[in-house]
Order: sequence, then structure tokens, then C-alpha cells
Amino acid sequence: SGTAVAGGHSYGWNLTQLYRPYGLHFDEPTNSLIIANSNAQNVVRWTLGASNWSLLAGSVNGIPGYQATLLSYPMDVTMDPMANLYIADRNNHRIQFVTADFTTANTIAGITSMFGNNATHLRSPRGIFLDNQLNLYVADSQNHRIQLFVRY
Repeated sequence: SGTAVAGGHSYGWNLTQLYRPYGLHFDEPTNSLIIANSNAQNVVRWTLGASNWSLLAGSVNGIPGYQATLLSYPMDVTMDPMANLYIADRNNHRIQFVTADFTTANTIAGITSMFGNNATHLRSPRGIFLDNQLNLYVADSQNHRIQLFVRY
């Protein structure tokens, strides 16, 4: 049987709730889960054993957006060895890169709010993976493909 380690207090936007979480990444140095909290329009850190999350990216109150610091239905998240975040931002059709100090966010794949099927566009990215060379693989779901973006 499972044990709730994050959320579990119905859905919502407050610090003890999650709202349709999808992807997650375990951050070993901080003993925490980094969670793509999709319908809350954010990515949060939930330290194991804690009763609430802290905001890493996106909106604290569930408002979607297309600006660099806002998200629109994030679906997956991963972290590189330097603690930078990579976020599959589904409805913005992009991958956002957020620096380890959480002060800067940039689009590194796709074009914000524009979908397409050429090599520079994504359409509803849902999954991401970094290999040991920091090459980024993206599950470009509505284009029915996996895209490779070589480390820049």
C-alpha cells in the first residue's frame, strides 16, 4: 500500500496541495521531489517529510502565462547536475530552462505559444530526459516524435 509523501489534501493551489501533478524528479542533495504541478501552473519543491511545498517556477496562485517566468500546464521536469531546471511547458509548446538560483528562465526548445512540426517547433511537449552528456530528449507528443536537442 502507498503512503502520501506530497499533497493528498484534495486539489488546489495552497502550499499543502497539488493540482494534477504529472512529472517529477528526485533531487538527492536536498532530499526533495521537484514536481510539475500541472493545473497549478507551477513547478514546486516538496522536501520529503515536509508538510508543504516551495515554489521554484511558475505561478503561486494557478495563473497560466507565456512570459519567461510563467508556465502553462507544465508536464515534466528534470534537473541537471548543476541544479538547473528543465520544464516541459505543454501549452506554451516549449522547454523552459531555469537557472539554479531560480532568477532567470529562458526558452531553450520550441517557440513560445507557437506550435509546429519543423525542427525548431514543438507541439505539446510532455516528457523530457537529460542524458549524461546533457543532451535533451523531448517527447513532442502532438507531433508524434521524440526530439533530440544537443547540449548547447
